[in-house]
Amino acid sequence: MRGNTLDDVSQPNGILLVDKPQGLTSHDVVARVRRAAGTRKVGHAGTLDPMATGLLIIGVGTATRLLTHVVGTGKVYEATIRLGEATVTDDAEGELTEKADAAVVDVIVEDAVAAGIRALTGPIEQVPSTVSAIKVDGKRAYARARAGETVELKARPVTIDAFDVSELRRMPGLIDLDVRVACSSGTYIRALARDLGAGLGIGGHLTMLRRSAVGPFDVVAATPLDALVSGEVAVADVLLAPTDAASLLFPRLELDVQQAVDLGHGKKLQVDAPAVPGIHAAVAPDGRLVALVTVSATGVVRVETGFPAVEED
Repeated sequence: MRGNTLDDVSQPNGILLVDKPQGLTSHDVVARVRRAAGTRKVGHAGTLDPMATGLLIIGVGTATRLLTHVVGTGKVYEATIRLGEATVTDDAEGELTEKADAAVVDVIVEDAVAAGIRALTGPIEQVPSTVSAIKVDGKRAYARARAGETVELKARPVTIDAFDVSELRRMPGLIDLDVRVACSSGTYIRALARDLGAGLGIGGHLTMLRRSAVGPFDVVAATPLDALVSGEVAVADVLLAPTDAASLLFPRLELDVQQAVDLGHGKKLQVDAPAVPGIHAAVAPDGRLVALVTVSATGVVRVETGFPAVEED
């Protein structure tokens, strides 16, 4: 179902899947969607660098409350990694810091590349790029790096579920890899390119990045930003209703009328023990998303995030 729930028709409310173009920040996209939707209540889940294109999840209206639960979901990327050169930003936008001898690069065999990729697959410890948005003593790492400071970020655990090469192309002194990466939230694809190149002893960086999926959401269902900005496509016409978005993320808990009222007031409920304890989308009989709730193994229901039926803009 697309569009708003019946009780939220006064204001746009839902999850918007946007295909972000290259050259814009995620904040730029949010600003444009605010104008197109006619509301200030717009946010995004999961930043994309200006160089990157692809799926950006936008929340509009009270559905922005869902974004916290989207951020931590797994991601899928299509990327091109260039081996033989390293840059200060680990991508094509940074200055070249290392260029390997062409003779060394040209004798790198495919088996060596495959072994390097295997070493970066599964649970790994990854040091984020120094130009990431991670805060160091209250200041973004990229701001410190661009100010000339030495930035040392700690390794963090991430999981690379898939790291597959679809094409390998050779040029004198360079190797380009077209790859598909499925990974946990918090993974830096630039860092994978850097570490693959470093492991091979020839340096590496990212030259293309496109996000194709975020959790259950796929870029094939996304609307190009230009179509929204131009008015060719109305935001309201492509919003995924909060109930539908939440039901893609979590199992549904169907409520009766009284349960919906009680839960809306923040009361605990007792239901039958669920097949899978954890977060559920609690849905009223009229189809409205009442709350995201935690259901215990014994059937105790507690509100995690409530979704009021009406909220002023």
